[in-house]
Amino acid sequence: MGYSVTKEIRFCYGHRLMNHPGRCRHLHGHSVRAAVTVSAAALDAQGMVCDFADLKRAVAGYVKETLDHNLLLHEADPLVPLLRDAGERFLTLAEHPTAEVLARLIFEHVEAQGYPVTEVALWETDTSCARYRR
Repeated sequence: MGYSVTKEIRFCYGHRLMNHPGRCRHLHGHSVRAAVTVSAAALDAQGMVCDFADLKRAVAGYVKETLDHNLLLHEADPLVPLLRDAGERFLTLAEHPTAEVLARLIFEHVEAQGYPVTEVALWETDTSCARYRR
């Protein structure tokens, strides 16, 4: 592709993976780092792939409204009715809320905003990273 730039954003979320055989089946949280990479064969009139500030706004707005400090659950999670009745903030997904799925959701949002996104990497821990790219 030629040129690329990457913008990182940090956020926190809670989740559980209901069918996981280990501890991830229990409610827990992560402080994550997402790295969004956009690419282009040529630079724009300013000599950029895109402005870092514009990319940050596109990513940060979505993350803040949708993912940050939110509880992410599979739509079939039996906690959903309890959380709804309690007025708690949560988001249900048709898929299990894994790091891989979250990387894809961010990718799709940035792409829908018109950015030539090529990869989203989501660091769930200092040593574990999931990536989504096309």
